[in-house]
Order: sequence, then C-alpha cells, then structure tokens
Amino acid sequence: MKTKREAAEKSICQNKTARLNYFIDETYEAGIVLQGTEVKALRDGRANIKESYAMIREGELFLYDLHISPYSHGNRENHNPLRVRKLLLHKSEIRRLYGKSQERGLSLIPLRMYFHNGKIKVEIGVAKGKKLYDKREDMKLKEDRRAIERGMREKNRSF
Repeated sequence: MKTKREAAEKSICQNKTARLNYFIDETYEAGIVLQGTEVKALRDGRANIKESYAMIREGELFLYDLHISPYSHGNRENHNPLRVRKLLLHKSEIRRLYGKSQERGLSLIPLRMYFHNGKIKVEIGVAKGKKLYDKREDMKLKEDRRAIERGMREKNRSF
C-alpha cells in the first residue's frame, strides 16, 4: 500500500547499483536547479545518474556527471547534457553533509530522481563503499530470502 507521499512521487530514474556498491547511512531530499529544456527532457525520462556524484564547493552542493539527454524538440538553445548542476538544501544540512564527506571513505551519491508535487527532487545518500566480500554476503542473503519466499508460496498452493 502506497503512502500519500509515495503516490505524489513519480520516479524519473534510479541508481540501482548504488545499494549494491555502497552502504547508505543517511538520505537527504534536495531540489535541483535546471534549465527549461532539461525539465522537458526529464519529463520524457531521459536521464542517467549511474556515474554521478555530489560534492560541496564553497558552501554549496553540486551534482557532477548527471547526464540529461538533450530535449528532442529543443532548438539551438538546448542544454549541455553533462553540465554541473546545483542542488538546493538548507545551510545546516549542507554543513552536516560537509562534515560527513570529510570523513575517510564516505561519499555523497545520488540515489534517485523523482517528481514531487511538480518539482524535481534528488535523493542524496551518504555512502561508504563496500568490499567484495560484503557484496557477496548481500547477494547470498538476497537469494536466501527469495528461496524462503518461493517455499512459502509453494506451501500455500498445496492447501
């Protein structure tokens, strides 16, 4: 059952490999500064956040390597697909993120982009990289969970 908040959100794109490659400690919801053709391209779902990351420069949060494809019906004023985009957060949240990002091994990773009440939001996670054995353990737990669910379904069918 979806909550009211989830019902109001329409997903644009997700970073599916983020949860496989990183431990996510905290998440923050940030607004993003965009140009007109970027918004139209995002409404078409033409974005990729797999290789993107966030950094704090001069007290402001920026998103790097977010690829938003050029709008198909745009003119010569179309946007640059890989330009650096500013993220909007409260100053206290930016200070907290700056402290976290200075710790050894922690990064700021965008997890997903979505529409919320007509505005485009980016979910940023404070992440720590996983080692290979952590990834293997997570995959094993996921397979075990699937096997248990499969067994429960088969057991319920037999009655």
